[in-house]
Amino acid sequence: MQTCGLTRERALTLLRQHVKNENMIRHCLASEVVMRALAKRFGEDEDKWALAGLLHDLDVEITNADLSVHGLKSVELLEAEGAPPDLIEAVKMHNEKAHGLKRTERFHKALASGESITGLITATTLVYPDKKLASVKPSSIVKRMKEKSFAASVDRDIIRECEDIGIPLPEFAEIAVNAMRSISSDLGL
Repeated sequence: MQTCGLTRERALTLLRQHVKNENMIRHCLASEVVMRALAKRFGEDEDKWALAGLLHDLDVEITNADLSVHGLKSVELLEAEGAPPDLIEAVKMHNEKAHGLKRTERFHKALASGESITGLITATTLVYPDKKLASVKPSSIVKRMKEKSFAASVDRDIIRECEDIGIPLPEFAEIAVNAMRSISSDLGL
């Protein structure tokens, strides 16, 4: 897979160069497969959308997850790698707090909602006795959306942006859970 000179292999190397926390790497892998599934659903460039998912948190450790700047250093790193401008823009836009702009494009909203739901799915999986994605029902994810104290750091409003791009929440949860199941062993779930 290659998108304008940036292969998945190079992207993974870049990610591992800048992100050392294995849970964050797993989050990025989960976001990658969710974005690939969303691209397929919309008939978009699956490789490009998947790379956006994989690389969206490229600068999270560089910026110490400071939302006032998170994403901006990623832009610089991705420009240096020759990543496509729309991929770079999606990575930038997944965190609106860094620049004050609002997401308007489907690609931007898909990335923001797609990467956000991975946290809710992971948290849900970890409260199951077997801690396996295979046990998680998409309806459980929808139910957990209503429990504000559960996985409280996951922004439900961002997840609901799936509806802005034409995917009802139950379908979105199903797409995301199924995508993550496809790499459950890589996610340790």
